[in-house]
Amino acid sequence: MLDLAPLARFGDRVATGLLDVTDDPAALDSTGFWAVAADFEGRLTCARFADVHERPVPAPAPGAWRGPAAGDWTSSLDRAGYTAGVRRIREHIAAGEVYQANLCRVLSAPVDPGADVDALTALLARGNPAPYAGTIRLPEHGVEIATASPELFLRREGRTIESGPIKGTGRTEADLLEKDYAENVMIVDLVRNDLGRVCATGSVTVPELCVVEKHPGLVHLVSTVRGELRDGAGWPETLAAAFPPGSVTGAPKPSALRIIDALETAPRGPYCGGIGWVDADRGVGELAVGIRTFWIDRAVGGGPLLRFGTGAGITWGSDPEGEWRETELKASRLLAVASGAYEAMERY
Repeated sequence: MLDLAPLARFGDRVATGLLDVTDDPAALDSTGFWAVAADFEGRLTCARFADVHERPVPAPAPGAWRGPAAGDWTSSLDRAGYTAGVRRIREHIAAGEVYQANLCRVLSAPVDPGADVDALTALLARGNPAPYAGTIRLPEHGVEIATASPELFLRREGRTIESGPIKGTGRTEADLLEKDYAENVMIVDLVRNDLGRVCATGSVTVPELCVVEKHPGLVHLVSTVRGELRDGAGWPETLAAAFPPGSVTGAPKPSALRIIDALETAPRGPYCGGIGWVDADRGVGELAVGIRTFWIDRAVGGGPLLRFGTGAGITWGSDPEGEWRETELKASRLLAVASGAYEAMERY
């Protein structure tokens, strides 16, 4: 087994000294500092650490990350398969089965057996900074994640819970379409309903709707949904109500999930799941949607693979080729960072 100590890093907060690991979400309402990784398919890993301290992400060390060559990436859905999937979703929409569904693909490339996701995090911090960037490194438990997520899934402060769904992506604000705004509003309604299942009646609000946020190489439409947890609702109830994140499933969520299962050819894993931390002693926590996320899969024959997911929300107004290009846009910068040498980072 790879000799890398368990570690979690979220921004400038670093957790070491692994105490225990569980798949029970009730642990997040107990004590201690927890790193949390929830796969899209439902596998939950909660790791409690003894030591938490402030330490900035170090500058990338030359040679610390040996990424795959740029041409080594393969996709679970090729261009023809993806655009066919978009057309199929439009047929489901025409039949009244769904309003919107996310269609994703998983990219994979061989990676060095000694690859360390925390070294990749250092590269991402330089080449693609993100508000919810982080590392969860638990090789013994099959969790090795480096995320540059820009999207808030759930933030909790005491009894207040908040989500920040992203829907709508373009290179510039001028690229955003009417379809993007409609898609965002649909998902806000879905998130309002999800949080309404665990929040006090009348407490769920939308303080911000369709705000344009700039990120490296692209812009997003972002909204904020907020509520007050009802008595008796904690992390288990909140995760059960909101997972998987609405922005990466679709509306209605049950129909979208059935369509996703039929059309996608690879499990999403940490991609589109939830990644973050919970400080149970202080009653606060922050989970990102697992987008712009890399993970190492060592449970495959022939050596470990580095994986990365990309996708787009499909509506009746979607153009199949346009949606394919959106998945390419979302992936291009991050794949360049992961595949390039440190000395080349200044080009990105």
